[in-house]
Amino acid sequence: MTDIRRTILWVIFGFSLVMLWDQWQVYNGKPATFFPSATKQQTATAPTPTGAASVPAPIANAGGVPAATTATPGVQPPVATPGAPAAAPRERFTASNDVMNVTFDTEGATVVRTEFPHIRGDAGAPTFVLMDQSPDRIYLAQTGLIGGDFPNHKTVMTPVAGPRTMPEGQNELQVRFESPVMGGVKVVKTFTLTRGSFAVGVKHEIVNVGTTPVSPQLYLQLVRDGNKAPGGSSFYSTFTGPAVYTDSAKFHKVTFEDIEKGKAEVDKNSETGFVAMVQHYFASAWILPDGVKRENFVRKVDNNLYAVGMITPMTIAPGATQTVSSKLYSGPEEEKKLEALATGLELVKDYGWLKILAKPLYWLLTTIHSFVGNWGWSIMLLVLLIKVCFYWLQAKGYESMAKMKAINPRVMALRERHKDNPQQMQQEMMRIYKEEKVNPLGGCLPIFIQIPVFIALYWVLLSSIEMRNAPWILWIHDLSSPDPFFILPAVMTLTSLLQTALNPVPPDPMQAKMMWIMPLAFSVMFFFFPAGLVLYWITNNVLSIAQQWLINTRMGVPPEFNLPKLFGKAAEKK
Repeated sequence: MTDIRRTILWVIFGFSLVMLWDQWQVYNGKPATFFPSATKQQTATAPTPTGAASVPAPIANAGGVPAATTATPGVQPPVATPGAPAAAPRERFTASNDVMNVTFDTEGATVVRTEFPHIRGDAGAPTFVLMDQSPDRIYLAQTGLIGGDFPNHKTVMTPVAGPRTMPEGQNELQVRFESPVMGGVKVVKTFTLTRGSFAVGVKHEIVNVGTTPVSPQLYLQLVRDGNKAPGGSSFYSTFTGPAVYTDSAKFHKVTFEDIEKGKAEVDKNSETGFVAMVQHYFASAWILPDGVKRENFVRKVDNNLYAVGMITPMTIAPGATQTVSSKLYSGPEEEKKLEALATGLELVKDYGWLKILAKPLYWLLTTIHSFVGNWGWSIMLLVLLIKVCFYWLQAKGYESMAKMKAINPRVMALRERHKDNPQQMQQEMMRIYKEEKVNPLGGCLPIFIQIPVFIALYWVLLSSIEMRNAPWILWIHDLSSPDPFFILPAVMTLTSLLQTALNPVPPDPMQAKMMWIMPLAFSVMFFFFPAGLVLYWITNNVLSIAQQWLINTRMGVPPEFNLPKLFGKAAEKK
């Protein structure tokens, strides 16, 4: 019987390669081969619009029903397509609070740009832009009415005069738009920016100025191209695309690829929740109050253009006004602020499949940071706390590995003596294990128990906006970006090799070689990982080395490099 512990390590290595291959496929816009539920991202397939021609134009609803006809369940509102000329003269202007600049287009009172002056952009840009309408990006927030010839996101509206920048000492800034009367209906939209908040209050006042009742439906939607978010790496991928949350179905992500294939399914009818567009570190969401009936939808608009939104029905008597209040969030995925804004909104932050472990780890990390004030040191202290919690469990594993290393010369001699009789060799090996009270799996089980915790911590560091542009020391100015001088990855490689040297050499020469190849292979990936993730891995390596070194020394098994045995006869001759 082959060394069981090394077989398990082979399984882990193979599984890691499978996951790496899937992420590489995803990064290149292809479906995951082995795990179809993995993140899928669509890259641009159509020329991006330029200049004034990029302004959206209405198209027919699903099923070929024109936007001006009476809406029926399942019919989507008019949505944006690039490439059409302006329907009427209009203007754009920007309103600001202390944390964001919001640019409006008077055509539909559409939000066409959200910019965060205190958040540095990608590729050296001074500020970060999330929503935008440019040659490289279509990402808009639109609202309007369907169910008749009513004002929609193609209707040019009149902005009411007023301040566009929040004055000192004032906590709110209102931007108001009024539509012309269409179909006996007038729409007044009021956007309220609040100091310190990325959430904009959006109030729709629908006025029936006619003589008969009307039954319009209000839609709120986010329209975005399917291009990957800026930044990222070839070796890891985070979700980009629409998401829908309801109390019954909870948080549900929808890939651009599923929308493209017509396979996207969401919980359509609800009275709770939100719709969102999600990308790494940032998200936008439309939020209606609980109790307001709505129909959720996702759909393809045009080549490489997709929409997610909500439709809410109403009936308005002649001369009456119906008001619908909502919120438009566009900003960073700051978990605590998202939790306070809407139920489930913090779920736009992608923790992977170990959310149950990741959330408490994030809480612990932020708690440490509240005392330390530096995210780099906070990461190191968090890993230290985790190692302390697992100390006794890991110590048992290291003791088992030290015993394996102590008896390794006997096992190697045994293999050489019985190399022509595998059955006898396995019997003798098991006898030695029994005599020395060594469990071949003893060093693996503690590792298996800890793997979920460290995977969860990996996702915490990968998804937390707090790491973005966060400095550590000296040359590390951004823990979310790779080390510019590759010093940390080089240190991680050395610590991984040193940790390997502390382990017993497998009797099988091929397994012995793989034991050294594995850390080198993983180190290649870490050269392109964010510095914060590499720092976390280095800290874990160093603490593991210290613990294992002490245990090995205490048990009389000092570490040593044995290159001839690892690399075969060629090395021995040298």
